[in-house]
Amino acid sequence: MNIEKGFTLRGRNPDVLTCIANLSNDEVFTPPEFANRMLDNVAATWAADHDGADIWTDRAVKFLDPCTKSGVFLREITKRLILGLESQIPNLQERVDHILTRQVFGIGTTQLTSLMARRSVYCSKFANGEHSVTRRFNNEVGNIWFERTEHTWNAQGKCKFCGASKATLDRGEDRETHAYAFIHTNNIKTRIAELFGADMQFDVIIGNPPYQMDDGGHGTSAAPIYHLFVEKAIQMDPRYAVFVTPSRWMSAGKGLDKFRERMLSDKRMRSIVDFPKLYEGFPGVKIRGGISYFLWDREHRGKCEIQTFWDGEPTGPVVSRDIDVFDILVRRNEAVPIVEKVRIKHEPTLDKRVSSRKPFGLPTNFKGKPSPTGLKDPVKLYENQRLGYIERQVITVNPDWIDKWKVLITRVQGTSAAIETKFLSKPIIAGPGMASTETYLVAGHFDTEEEANRYAQYLRTRFVRFLVSLRKPTQDAARGVYAFVPDIPLDRDWTDAALYQRYGLTSEEIAFIEAQVAPHDKELFDPTEDEIAADE
Repeated sequence: MNIEKGFTLRGRNPDVLTCIANLSNDEVFTPPEFANRMLDNVAATWAADHDGADIWTDRAVKFLDPCTKSGVFLREITKRLILGLESQIPNLQERVDHILTRQVFGIGTTQLTSLMARRSVYCSKFANGEHSVTRRFNNEVGNIWFERTEHTWNAQGKCKFCGASKATLDRGEDRETHAYAFIHTNNIKTRIAELFGADMQFDVIIGNPPYQMDDGGHGTSAAPIYHLFVEKAIQMDPRYAVFVTPSRWMSAGKGLDKFRERMLSDKRMRSIVDFPKLYEGFPGVKIRGGISYFLWDREHRGKCEIQTFWDGEPTGPVVSRDIDVFDILVRRNEAVPIVEKVRIKHEPTLDKRVSSRKPFGLPTNFKGKPSPTGLKDPVKLYENQRLGYIERQVITVNPDWIDKWKVLITRVQGTSAAIETKFLSKPIIAGPGMASTETYLVAGHFDTEEEANRYAQYLRTRFVRFLVSLRKPTQDAARGVYAFVPDIPLDRDWTDAALYQRYGLTSEEIAFIEAQVAPHDKELFDPTEDEIAADE
């Protein structure tokens, strides 16, 4: 029987959804194992809220994946309902028909993914096709909708809904627009009623949305859009909204400040499960800062349960805590008391001392002369992987810093490894007569060499780099990552031991810091040109 083959014999055959390649790092297919982990969370939460009831035995519950790609969420939901509703609807065909027509709904992100999702759920790329496991649909779409949607361009050449670039994505009818229907509307409830019917009230909205707009941006510099799916889902007022996203929103991310503030202040956030290690949640997919999924509960008011996984195992017990204590989400539960011990002293923080980008107004690709020969008033310039020279008069931004003692640190620090352990590059002491391009930030400027050396030594400590790590999910080490680091007096040489004592850290807290942050070697700070290149 086709239904039996499609839904009950999966364990005897390779699961094709574990084998397909991702469309890109922006539209990532959710591994079936991960999707089931999220569904287990939904089921456990439902049971806790409904006197132990099994959500998969409820024939009235409605599910929506508003950004379906492979169809894995809808398929796994369907499988669970087929088993759970067996006693209520004994006839298998009637049971499948009921589930697929009344309980499981999706919106494809593209034409291709809508066909894939229908193939996963209906066992046919057309809902009314010859091999479909249900005969209740009289159209090809069924309950997995997709139609081409257009962007709405504003006067600045950007889509007013998602911010996409008209120059890149206004490219004719033969190519995908990436104008995702779920987020390209002013009224999501009205839009859903147009797609599926006026009486649609979904109990569970679950998915893995596209991460950023495919309009020419790259990596962390591209504008994210996953938060737009989350916001629309919450506007629909489901009982639960469950999404897997990059974890960058917790502490950073282009254009995510307001979203982060809303999420951290929302007492309906019930649980967050976090996978900080690169590649762990989605093997083979490089998502800097890792991924996480959350469960938002319409009826919940209170603390949020936080759990971190590393190498497949929880790093500790689930901890319920307020997530709006800081301006970011401190991801590791073990780190929270350390930050609190630092903050209780009410000391100023280094984000006020560290410069913004382009401390001397010179971009990363700026190149000075290879030698000072012929320059009237040369300034030695730390550039991208080399040293150069420039006329002093060229520098019009912070020219008074040139003759100060400066501590420079690279704006970008990180590797392609699955585990980051350094978090900041080695500081560079730049004496009077020196400046830098945008490759470096001026972490601090001083009147004396002694102060600069003490400050550089402070930045090298594990203690400082640990506090930086809590706000640095990617390679970008902008000034904001220093906002937990206290700006302490430079009247002595600071070591980790002295800092641990200053803030009253326990042996367990010290062990946690030192397990997270590797020591820097003991080389001095004034590198040669070759060392600059090696350190990048």
